[in-house]
Amino acid sequence: MESEPSPCRPQDLGKFEVTQRDGAARLGKFFTKHGVLNTPALLPVVNPNILTVEPRSLWDEFGFRALITNSYVIWKNENLRDRATEEGIHKLLDFPGVIMTDSGTFQSYVYGDVEVSVEEIVRFQASIGVDIGTMLDVFGRPDMTRKEIEDAVRITAERATKSLQVADTNIMLNGPIQGGLHQDLRAKSAKMMAESEYQQSNFSIHPIGGIVPLMESQRYHDLSEIILSSSSELPPNRPMHIFGCGHPMLFPMCIALGADLFDSAAYALFAKDGRLLSEEGTYRIESMVEWPTQSSHISPYTPAQVRAMSKPERTSLLARHNLEVTQRELARCREAVRNGSIWVMAERRSHSSPHLREAFLGIIRERTDPNEPSAKRMRSIIRSTDPIRPSSEPLSEDLLHRPHIIHANSLLVQRWRSPGSWHDGSFGAPSRVVVMKGGEPPWRASYGSTVQRVLKEDPRTVVMIDSLIGLVPYSLEDLSPWCRVEGSNIHPVDTKEADYSVDLESMGLGGIPVLVLTPEDSEYEQDKSILAWIDRCSFVDKLSVLCAVSPAIGCEITDEIQVRRSNTNRPVNVYNGEMHLFSPRLNDGGISLALHGAKLIHEAMKSAKDTGEDSNDVQPRGDHPGLPSVTIHSDAIPFVGAGRNVMHGFILKADPWLIVGQPCLVVDEDDNLVAHGVSNSTSEEMAVMKKGVAVKVREGALDKDALNLTAIDS
Repeated sequence: MESEPSPCRPQDLGKFEVTQRDGAARLGKFFTKHGVLNTPALLPVVNPNILTVEPRSLWDEFGFRALITNSYVIWKNENLRDRATEEGIHKLLDFPGVIMTDSGTFQSYVYGDVEVSVEEIVRFQASIGVDIGTMLDVFGRPDMTRKEIEDAVRITAERATKSLQVADTNIMLNGPIQGGLHQDLRAKSAKMMAESEYQQSNFSIHPIGGIVPLMESQRYHDLSEIILSSSSELPPNRPMHIFGCGHPMLFPMCIALGADLFDSAAYALFAKDGRLLSEEGTYRIESMVEWPTQSSHISPYTPAQVRAMSKPERTSLLARHNLEVTQRELARCREAVRNGSIWVMAERRSHSSPHLREAFLGIIRERTDPNEPSAKRMRSIIRSTDPIRPSSEPLSEDLLHRPHIIHANSLLVQRWRSPGSWHDGSFGAPSRVVVMKGGEPPWRASYGSTVQRVLKEDPRTVVMIDSLIGLVPYSLEDLSPWCRVEGSNIHPVDTKEADYSVDLESMGLGGIPVLVLTPEDSEYEQDKSILAWIDRCSFVDKLSVLCAVSPAIGCEITDEIQVRRSNTNRPVNVYNGEMHLFSPRLNDGGISLALHGAKLIHEAMKSAKDTGEDSNDVQPRGDHPGLPSVTIHSDAIPFVGAGRNVMHGFILKADPWLIVGQPCLVVDEDDNLVAHGVSNSTSEEMAVMKKGVAVKVREGALDKDALNLTAIDS
């Protein structure tokens, strides 16, 4: 049992820190007076009149660190109102963690109206000591006309300022998003609520409201569109809450789309109705012989024994099962975010229900109008996703629609260029393309001999690999995700009728003769000059595709390099004389910059800018704008220059082509190099977030002997 929570530091109250992420999915910390709430998290709905599970058990037994109750229900009940006002909400419910309250909006949806004013309900929530209150918004039902929904959005926005004024600094407040099924109204509502303020006080969390009717009728496709269109205008430094969504089956999809918080009474309502929650659906126990899902609460009993219990006893038992399953699935989701597999998890869960499958297919395949807010948001999710990861790619029909794979393929098409010179010292355009097909990764082992032979025959050959994700240059043969697809690779190898014209055209190789080859059995004598040229092409191409470094600069810094290799002959470290430039990563094929490499790239970029050499040869069509930079405030320079991480709140600007998980430079306002590292956030997040690590610094670039490290440490 965890001890009572400690309040956060006053300066952290209401801040949201993202600690890890996978595309839009993120692990975060939300700071409150009753502890730090780790997200994604579900807040169980507690009805103070009907305690199916005691709130203290939610904390002690199930590990819930927050719950939600209804302030209007408490306000309406004279006894509860008096006790809450006198004792405080935490003592009333006997719950030590974070308490959020709803305002009565849902009651207006169910019963048609509420008897409390906008100011009165916020004032009451503050008076009983809740951590996060909710303003009284206008519920937008799916069956309303557009005019009615427009009015709901407008009235909710009009109430925002007065609600923030009453809340003042006494309580954090939810700013709900309405808009019904209309994407433009959802985006408009999100923008207005995000911009609402009173004396620099803003909403702390943005719940997406009006979706309970969609949950009740399993309209999950509409739900996904609403999440995407609403989040298109929400600031990334505030958690996004999905009001009324609590079925474990929906968590992976919603989290993959950016949801941070959920709340639901489903655990109790389903239990009362004799239903079990599971990660793949809902089961009725009325005719059940064996348990189709398990938990520590139901495993000691048979379904028949549970049916024989009194209704209160049965309801309590099933509710506890439902809570355990809920927490278990959230833990799986958080772990999936950590290891970069949340989208694959959502993919798998989508097969649990035809309604959920329809929603998932709609997300990945049915972007009919690219100007819709949901489509714009999906593009931003793809851009924010690290394209490279060490984990394998499970083969499925949805493989090519995973955001990081879409991002990887788009970067390849946008940034890869065929070699400007060849291993024999000649120049000129490629004379042919050889596509290798039918081999298994590691491709250097299966294709290496054949590749050396074809390059010996014709040095001006571009070698491509036909991977399950698409064509990839042989120079990137060890780069994930192309080399990491896990599943059957057995397919007929047709070397005569293969048509790669569209892919080759997109990569600037259209109209060049194509030869398709399969791996040879015989060993080919190693040619060190060809191997060295292939390695150099690999370094240049990875810097180009992953880091936006122009091929011209890549060739410049890799001239006269020395390579240290592993026992399996893989490049491990790349040097210029005694200076370490970078290291090709063996786990995912990416590039880890060293300080000298970062300095050389930075100097080459500045030189190209100063001399005006940003011609088509150096930065064609803006596809190679350079290794992205993060400009920091002068107060942070001594810390970061000594190797400390770049923290949110000390960033002046960041290049918009920054990619989470990939290398970047840290500079001062005069573009002097301070450090280099790996981005932990998007440029949009760096513009607004105030807490957490923005860049994980690998090395500081300043003279440590000249820094007052004692002063820094103090």
